[in-house]
Amino acid sequence: MPSDPADQPRSGRIVEIKLDEGLLRGNSPEIEHERKVSIADILEANRFTFGDAGAISYRLALSIVEKRLVIGVRDELGEPIGDHALPLSPFSRLIKDYFLVCESYFEAIRTMPPARIEALDNERRRLHDEGSALLAERLKDRIQVDFETARRLFTLICALHWKGD
Repeated sequence: MPSDPADQPRSGRIVEIKLDEGLLRGNSPEIEHERKVSIADILEANRFTFGDAGAISYRLALSIVEKRLVIGVRDELGEPIGDHALPLSPFSRLIKDYFLVCESYFEAIRTMPPARIEALDNERRRLHDEGSALLAERLKDRIQVDFETARRLFTLICALHWKGD
């Protein structure tokens, strides 16, 4: 359950996320909706610190370059602080498995008994938690996030990889 934005610190958090134009081209309305929802969820509640920049408000610019998620980090005034390139290959299998389980879950909702739906939902959550933990671990040398922020960022990474039907 998202926390109350009034309870969120005014610093040490992401206040804006912009996606590279290349990530936006040729996407279906469903994919665009998922990406917008992912970003809104991150902005609603997060904890984020880049290197030794401290507890300030951050503006992020995301792009994918050579199978790396490039996180351009700026301060609240838009001044560059630094970039972090996150290799996406360690997430490939996990994202693929996550999509397969999600697809099975949404299909099961229509046709399967509650026990099967619950089992798939538990597997979906397990994979999401695994991806979130991996993301936090891979970021920790330059970017510190709490687990809920890692979850939301993993959701966005998945949305950036979703090809749709």
